[in-house]
Amino acid sequence: MKIFLIALAAIVLPMQLLAQHTLSGRVRNADTNEPLAGATVVLQGANTATATGSGGTFSFPNLPDGTYTLKVTYLGFEQQQVRINLPQGEQVQIQLRPQAMQTGEVVVSATRASEKTGTTFTNVTKQEITERNFGQDLPYLLEQMPSVVVTSDAGAGVGYTGIRIRGSDITRINVTVNGIPINDSESHGTFFVNMPDLASSIEDLQVQRGVGTSTNGAGAFGASMNIRTIGVNREAYAEAVNAFGSYNTWRHSVSFGSGLLNDKFTIDGRLSKISSDGYIDRASSDLKSYYLAAGYHGKTGMLKFVTFSGREKTYQAWDGVPEDKLETDRTYNGFTYENETDNYQQDHYQLHYSKDLLPRLNLGGAFHFTRGRGYYEQYKYNQKLANYGIAPVVLGDTTISRSDLIRQKWLDNYFYGATYALNYTDVAGKLNATLGGAWNKYDGDHFGEVIWARYASDSELGQRYYFNNALKTDFNIFGKVNYQLTERLGVFGDLQYRTIDYSIEGVDDDNRNVTQEADFSFVNPKAGVTYQLTEGQTAYASYAVGNREPSRSDFTDKPQNTQAGAADPKAETLYNLEAGYRLRGNRQTTRYNVDANIYYMDYNNQLVLTGQLNDVGSPLRTNIKDSYRAGVELAGLVNFNDVVELSSNVTFSRNKIRNYTEYLYVYDADYNVEDVVETNYKETDISFSPAVVSAHKLEVQPVKGFRAAILYKTVGKQYLDNTASEDRKIDAYQVADLRLRYTLKPSFMREVELAVLVNNLFNKKYVANGYTWSEQYTGDSNRYDYNYYYPQATRNFLLSLGVKF
Repeated sequence: MKIFLIALAAIVLPMQLLAQHTLSGRVRNADTNEPLAGATVVLQGANTATATGSGGTFSFPNLPDGTYTLKVTYLGFEQQQVRINLPQGEQVQIQLRPQAMQTGEVVVSATRASEKTGTTFTNVTKQEITERNFGQDLPYLLEQMPSVVVTSDAGAGVGYTGIRIRGSDITRINVTVNGIPINDSESHGTFFVNMPDLASSIEDLQVQRGVGTSTNGAGAFGASMNIRTIGVNREAYAEAVNAFGSYNTWRHSVSFGSGLLNDKFTIDGRLSKISSDGYIDRASSDLKSYYLAAGYHGKTGMLKFVTFSGREKTYQAWDGVPEDKLETDRTYNGFTYENETDNYQQDHYQLHYSKDLLPRLNLGGAFHFTRGRGYYEQYKYNQKLANYGIAPVVLGDTTISRSDLIRQKWLDNYFYGATYALNYTDVAGKLNATLGGAWNKYDGDHFGEVIWARYASDSELGQRYYFNNALKTDFNIFGKVNYQLTERLGVFGDLQYRTIDYSIEGVDDDNRNVTQEADFSFVNPKAGVTYQLTEGQTAYASYAVGNREPSRSDFTDKPQNTQAGAADPKAETLYNLEAGYRLRGNRQTTRYNVDANIYYMDYNNQLVLTGQLNDVGSPLRTNIKDSYRAGVELAGLVNFNDVVELSSNVTFSRNKIRNYTEYLYVYDADYNVEDVVETNYKETDISFSPAVVSAHKLEVQPVKGFRAAILYKTVGKQYLDNTASEDRKIDAYQVADLRLRYTLKPSFMREVELAVLVNNLFNKKYVANGYTWSEQYTGDSNRYDYNYYYPQATRNFLLSLGVKF
């Protein structure tokens, strides 16, 4: 009998072992297809639970045959239950639909694109932002995205940085934070130096290329960037990150969150300090910031207060490096005065409210207030005292009419308003409609003061030599509709009406009276279609119209020696066609994405530099009737079991101006304009628009917790002006970075991560930005070009240590 039992056990036990299975899967956002880390997965049949990892993955090992129920929950998303039969269903993909009202992101979602809007966009998750964040400005965290080119005045990504998408600079990229406009109302620019380390408080962001969907603020004329700050964290947390790197770069950041208190209240905060000496001589940065949010989350409503602020002091490196010094002194900075600095502080306050009005109808709204003030200080040589309202100094028979002096140019402004969105979804889920909009007001003072002069004469302390005030009211209302005609075919419509009332009163820094008013009214229609070819495969197309008013300098710099109205700048119009294909797939342990997109951006009255000057010598932008951008964007990603991931994107584009006229001024011996040479081009390249841009990443995880990635970026040749001249260009460049991260999860804390980023691994000498101007002289047939460049840092590193509790 004993022998029989042993034999039976020897037969049955291996059979039982063979019957054990591992149930694994991935949880994703149904709208964006992004993995959801931290979702709770309960296996009810086995009475066990787990949380999804960084890639949204989970697994339950050693399960016998049988039927199980998976219950998946994630804050801000609808709960889902899935029945699983083992062994047939060992791999499962779960899509959770956002439940916007739990986190109150109604205004944010109203201005974002989805898989059903037929537009071109890229989503960036919190995990991806964290991986890339070593303290550099936000543009550098987006460098691997399609059609993106970034640059840094100081050369190392800290301080003043810039970003171009499809050749369009930041003044043509609409930026919102939680649905609130961030672009400066007058210049249209966004200065990320005023929001240092904001990336540490971002939940996710979406970049739409082209006109995109209707949003708040200045019209998107090349792209839009929709940023959402920290969402709802279920568990309490505390984090600290310290980083050190080349050029005496330091980053210190502390974050905390209360988790859900009484299942209703949350508090999140952050303090950051970033400093760097910069790669360019004296191009130092001293940046400080904070973020604080407190929210109440009820069953049908949410109230949340968000405030963040940044203060920056950067030594000016705006002038760049003259071309003749690039080879011999590429870190040259022409500013030598010890306090040639830019100083600015910007405080943001937002109050968000959302409410379920009906089971399928919800309302979101926000009030916002932004306070900005600051100045940049300059040492100026041999200035005319009369230009500063200072009388000449008379010493006996000598009259002194010029003096060295130190001046400050100030901005002191207020920006406030409200945004709203009303969203409806029908019972069948076929129709989604949104009514949204915003009313915003800008009130800004521009003034200059002389704080020291070698010959002060009758000047007062803080001698004010110019002052003007600008008022701008921006109102928009839009309606959006997504409708699923069939199971596979969906259509999208979007119509926005926007008005601008802009006035300036006073004198500008060149002593010209710039008092004037301008009003604009725009209608911006958009339409799109999507078609699901198969599961995971979608084709789309859209057509959109965008209009944008001129910026402040187009008004203040316009010539005053022409007849009234003759030189008024016109609004710009963009007609944008997008069409593409998306593939999202999973096969056992392999995940893959493919995106292919073609675009045509047809501009009417685009404002560009032509070489023309106004009556005091300032460069003018002129409306060009006909110009366009056309291109193909290809992107792909493949991930093998979270061990190897390869991603790549490339853009091929053609960026042209038709019937362009360049103006070259000819000066006499006293530097008076004697003549203007006009050169006509039937078709020429748009400046700063490379024909080829690509980004590639290979990341491996040879052992659990350790990741190594090679990042490779290529940017084609760029022209400094619109003449396509080889004498005025930025050479093509290729640059590689190395990123290493090692994560531990000891018992006494949630996580410890040690990371290193080696920028410009192969020590390339390259420039990413620049500018030029040209002139000619009487009796000399030579053309003189003055090219200035912004060299980027050679090989450098950043080392980071982060701890999470």
